[in-house]
Amino acid sequence: MKKKLLARKLKKRLSAVQILALGFILLIFVGGSLLTLPIFSRSGTATPFIDALFTAVSAVCVTGLTTLNTALHWNAYGQLLIMILIEIGGLGFMTMPVLLYFILRKKITLSTRILLREALNLDDMSGAFRLMMYVVKLAAFIQLTGAALLSIQFVPEFGWKKGLFYGLFHSISSFCNAGFDLLGDSLTPYQANPFVLLVVGALIISGGLGFIVWQDILRFKKKRKFSLHTRIALITTLSLLIGGFLIFFLTEKNAAHLTEGTNFFDRLVNTFFMSVTPRTAGYYSIDYMQMTNAGLITTIFLMYIGGTSGSTAGGLKTTTFAVLVIQIVSIFKGRSRAEFMGRTIRNSTVFRALTLFFITLTLCVLSIMLLSITENIPESSGIEYIAFEVFSAFGTVGLTMGLTPELTFVGKIIIMLLMYIGRVGIYTVGFSLLTKGQKQQAKFKYPDESVMIG
Repeated sequence: MKKKLLARKLKKRLSAVQILALGFILLIFVGGSLLTLPIFSRSGTATPFIDALFTAVSAVCVTGLTTLNTALHWNAYGQLLIMILIEIGGLGFMTMPVLLYFILRKKITLSTRILLREALNLDDMSGAFRLMMYVVKLAAFIQLTGAALLSIQFVPEFGWKKGLFYGLFHSISSFCNAGFDLLGDSLTPYQANPFVLLVVGALIISGGLGFIVWQDILRFKKKRKFSLHTRIALITTLSLLIGGFLIFFLTEKNAAHLTEGTNFFDRLVNTFFMSVTPRTAGYYSIDYMQMTNAGLITTIFLMYIGGTSGSTAGGLKTTTFAVLVIQIVSIFKGRSRAEFMGRTIRNSTVFRALTLFFITLTLCVLSIMLLSITENIPESSGIEYIAFEVFSAFGTVGLTMGLTPELTFVGKIIIMLLMYIGRVGIYTVGFSLLTKGQKQQAKFKYPDESVMIG
């Protein structure tokens, strides 16, 4: 009885964003604590807490950066636990209580609907539960389909038991944009296997599009139109995929990082995969240490933007980036409002996008500065060695140039914080630190005065 009263008091005191932020932290610490146990490691010995915690953060925040090799360090139980953490983190920890409500046939409370709205990044609470159930069903269908397709390759290669598990693990990891692999060296062994790369690429794009976008796509026959959010998300995603492909095709034309025996079609598929995987996925089929500087800069740019809002992806988000571009284009056209496809985007949305851009970029730059002090940079590399890792962590991507396994204790803390902020969101983290959340707008206005800019 006392525990129930205490839980109710805490629920009343905490805002929705604070519950979300703390929920992810609790899930991370539970996962990290479990992973320290000897039963989850191949050696049968306890895993250092900092490395177990790092793995839990990376799994829950669907990143893929690891200080320990997932294939070599963890046994089948450890890999299963990591897969569960990826699934919960990718779909959002609010998925579990919603499923429980559904199974027990209980009515969804108002507080739960508010949490769902925050978790799904919706403007209002109407249809939040329905959308969450839609998310669960769609995610299950796509992931099981992906697992079946990948098993076509993995079962003949590893046997039925291992092959089916590998198919399911990599399908969940791909759809949730996590990037964890059980192959030891990501997808480099499959450079000359377009089938695996294309299936994984399709799963990555599916998870990164966002569930609201998928809902609009699947209901297009009935509604005969897309929302502005869906149109912007699809146009931006397609533009980044095509633009990334063209840049990589030109900058990586020597294909020095591809193994011998790969033909022109294999090169096209690997180039396409290079454009897909920075969208917060983390799988790689080439060695990024051999990539050109232009290719690295393009990858960093794509990692920073990330996927679409309301998806399993992290980063600045495609829609946030698009709103900034629309605002800039509108200014150059002499318009004071952000206008696109016959619609005006609210000023509050534009201000939010600008704030996100400034804060996240500042956070990444500060992290690069700190890591340049705490970490050692190889003589053959420059500051891009650290910058690549920072943007990969913030974008919850998981691509690496080799820094993560060599991180110092302080470096691990910095990267973990970046992964957490990248997954939960800078607004959620920021508002969760405020006792009263968003303050009401002041009832008075100060006098206007001009400031010179540019």
